[in-house]
Amino acid sequence: MKKPLFLLVFINFFISQAQSKNDLYDIINKTSSERIENDIRKLANFGTRHTLSDTLSEKRGIGAARRWIKNEFETISKDCSNCLETFYQKNYFTQEDGDRIIKPVWINNVVAIQRGKTYPNRFIVVSGDIDSRISDPTNFTDDSPGANDNASGMAGTIEAARILSKYSFENSIIYTGLAGEEQGLFGGKGLANYAKEKKWEIIGVFNNDMIGNIKGVDGVIDNRSFRIFSEPVPANESEKERNARRFYGGEVDGISRQLARYVHKNVKIYMPEMNPMMIYRLDRFGRGGHHRPFNDIGYAGIRIMEAHENYIMQHQDIRVEENVAYGDVIKGVNFEYAKKLTAVNAINLASIAWSPPSVNKLSIGGIVQASVKFKWEKVEGSKILGYKIYWRDTTNPEWQYERFVGNVDQYILEGIVIDNFFFGLATVGINGFESPVVFPNGIFRD
Repeated sequence: MKKPLFLLVFINFFISQAQSKNDLYDIINKTSSERIENDIRKLANFGTRHTLSDTLSEKRGIGAARRWIKNEFETISKDCSNCLETFYQKNYFTQEDGDRIIKPVWINNVVAIQRGKTYPNRFIVVSGDIDSRISDPTNFTDDSPGANDNASGMAGTIEAARILSKYSFENSIIYTGLAGEEQGLFGGKGLANYAKEKKWEIIGVFNNDMIGNIKGVDGVIDNRSFRIFSEPVPANESEKERNARRFYGGEVDGISRQLARYVHKNVKIYMPEMNPMMIYRLDRFGRGGHHRPFNDIGYAGIRIMEAHENYIMQHQDIRVEENVAYGDVIKGVNFEYAKKLTAVNAINLASIAWSPPSVNKLSIGGIVQASVKFKWEKVEGSKILGYKIYWRDTTNPEWQYERFVGNVDQYILEGIVIDNFFFGLATVGINGFESPVVFPNGIFRD
């Protein structure tokens, strides 16, 4: 007996979900703490990776470090039939650009691009920082191993490339080492502007900055929790958008916050032993990271990092005072924990890279009515299964309810009053993967 078409669609849907689920578990299992440890040790052994340090030596300084990183990406590329495009993205800065740049310097990022087969100009970015520093941010000669800050994030980025380069994706992935972070986020500024000039469509940025420490300065030891920092709304939003938010809501529903929710949800499903902490801040109090330059010009970006920082092992001269050892050295890195946070990155990179595009326009209606209504512009392509509406209480940080509504361009949630919830929409691919949720960006009345 011939099965109805709608039944075949849903059978394929659930099969593809099962395959996708297994792929993500496989990615977790393939993540290696041994490889991550080797990479962290290699980076720390360059002595210093300060942005202004030696660029000619083969053994010491940021020049040797970035050449080694590029070589690692090239080696990975050879193992996947040259699937990565690797290059230096170069930026020149002088003393006029910041107090911590005390001499002219080329701040060179290392970039490796794995092109998507369906949407090659759509990119999900994962980054670690190449550079390191000690107490004096302009001291570029003394030892600054930067084992956790941020050899751990850089090693995690390289490991993600090793694993994900064995797969084929719909969207492109950028693996990058960003320099100049400690001098004022200059590497991130350079790459963000480069992406804008190239008209890359950036889906989101995962900034990994310190993913290897489990013992906080407060004495707490925790190898399962980590923080996801995200700004509430885009920094470059218009006055019109700000005014609209006063009446329609969305104070915590910007694109970066939706990216953070995406990561949080995936971790809860595929790595339930982990405790992802959504932090409703751009970054730590009064501090910054390399996702911020992307946020500044309107790209979604989040910071993924350890839950408990140890300040005596961060930005410190290597020394012992009153029996307390200071300095960012190998001893302060837990490689199994760095493996876990690398896996967090890898499964979310893969999930987004396998997902269809989000809708660009989503309008909501239902003012003084008993039901809420949606209209949107459908995503083009044959790999779209349909769309899923999400909603939650206005006081709840996470999406609580969801409904798959099919491959349509409008829908009515009967009996759901628009006043009492926040709403969003995700695109669902035939492989079961979903795009990040889009918050309504238009209003209609009828």
